[in-house]
Amino acid sequence: DISLPMSVFYDSILVMKERLGKDVTRVLGYGHIGDGNMHLNVTTPEYKQDVMDKIEPFLYEWTSKHKGSISAEHGLGFKKRNFIHYSKSDSAVFLMKQIKSVFDPKGIMNPYKVLPDN
Repeated sequence: DISLPMSVFYDSILVMKERLGKDVTRVLGYGHIGDGNMHLNVTTPEYKQDVMDKIEPFLYEWTSKHKGSISAEHGLGFKKRNFIHYSKSDSAVFLMKQIKSVFDPKGIMNPYKVLPDN
């Protein structure tokens, strides 16, 4: 999920449809228009790494450029954690790591999620 200002909410669908073209079956978005959260859904008959490469990190760059966030209601999880810099500054990530180390010094709470590897 991503979040975007309402002025570009649907544009993300159009941009991804154009970028992915005939490589995909469909591109659609659904979610919580009231708070700008969108679940972008891209379907293909089978998994294709080249399609994934067209999506990431392009979608995160586009979202950042339009003052959105690469993470909305579901958080970063383990798949997006290394893309956090598209939504948060280095100083914000550093502070997040410091706070986590205070409350979870052994790294046992939700390991490998939320914060980037490096």
